[in-house]
This record gives sequence, C-alpha cells and structure tokens, in this order.
Amino acid sequence: MCGRFASTTPPETVARRFKTAGPAPNAAPSWNVAPNQPAMVVRRHPRTGESHLDLLTWGIIPRWTKDLAKARKPINARAETVATSPMFRDAFHRRRCIVPADAFYEWQAQESGPKQPYAIARRDGEMLAFAGIWEGWRGPAAEILRTFSIIVTAANEDLAPIHDRMPVILEQRDWPAWLGDQEADPAELLRPAEAGTVRIWPVSARVNKPANNDAALLEPIG
Repeated sequence: MCGRFASTTPPETVARRFKTAGPAPNAAPSWNVAPNQPAMVVRRHPRTGESHLDLLTWGIIPRWTKDLAKARKPINARAETVATSPMFRDAFHRRRCIVPADAFYEWQAQESGPKQPYAIARRDGEMLAFAGIWEGWRGPAAEILRTFSIIVTAANEDLAPIHDRMPVILEQRDWPAWLGDQEADPAELLRPAEAGTVRIWPVSARVNKPANNDAALLEPIG
C-alpha cells in the first residue's frame, strides 16, 4: 500500500515539470502527507486537453456516495481490480491522474517490536509520478469535493523485502498515455517499477505520527 508520502517540491516547479496550464496551487511543502489531507494532482481537462495542477483530498469518494460521513474513502486502489471494481472503475476509465511526490514511506514488520519505517525515492533524483484516479463528489448544497486515490501493485524486487505492495510509478514516457493524451490501454501501465528505479533507506519512527512534519523525517538512521 501507500499510506504516507512527501511532497516538498514547490508547486511552480511541479507545474513546469509536468507542463501544466494555469496558475499553480498554493501548496505548502509536506514531508508527511497523510490520508484526508490535500495534495497536488495532475489532471487532464476533458475539453481543452490541457493538464492542470490542482489540490485534491487524499481518499477517493465516488460521486454516487449518499452519506459522506459513512463513505469509505480508500486511499489506494489495487491495480488488479481498479478497472472492474464498482468503487473505482468509472474513475479508472474516465478520470485518471498523476500524483507527484518526492518520496513515500513504507513499514517493514519486525520479528519483535514496532515496524521499521523506510523512505523510498527515485534513484535518479527525479520526482515520483504515481498513477492515480480522481472523483468529484457533489454535496446537497451543490458543493464539490474532489478526491483521489493512488493505485498500488505488487512490489518489485527492490521493495519486496520490506513490503509486498508499492505505488504504480509512471515513467515520463507513459504520462501522456495515462492522462489520455495518447490512444493506449492504461491497464498495461499498471506494473511494478523496474528494478533499480528506487532507492530505499530507514528513517525515524517519528513519521508514524502525521503531526510530525519536517525535513528530518527523510534523514536516514542507523
């Protein structure tokens, strides 16, 4: 799964990297983005074809949801079922997005004691681009809440010793196909990252608490 990530690159830099149109959102850096928090998301406008960078809430809410208080709000969608699950399939076919990140966190179970957190980032220093889906939920007062979920797949050989799942990491060459700018089967992109794509290092258990949010969370320990 992917339950926490870091997003510290300035929005203007993210906008240039993904060549988005319009103003960049006002997003503060976060070293510990948690569920139900806003994060930057790249989406393709269905009419203009332009990509936009917006702030959406992490934890998808299907548009057919009746009671927001009882909504499940899943933060991850499984690559194996995202195209067919009633919760995700409409968004997968119509509302795919890219979630930029600088790193994400995963926890390794220990023989005894608490799990050990690790940070994971691209080895080449580039931003991560997670495959995501988004929804727009309209409330009774016509307010619109836009939310997203990150798609996860089987871990590659680098991450498998820590956890059995990982986010789908899109390479730049695949961005147009995922966003719908090119004719392609998006399901073919739902695969583990190639070996050597990421680097992994242990970090402090301070990351376990969303209230802890500073650059020291990414510092290696041990």
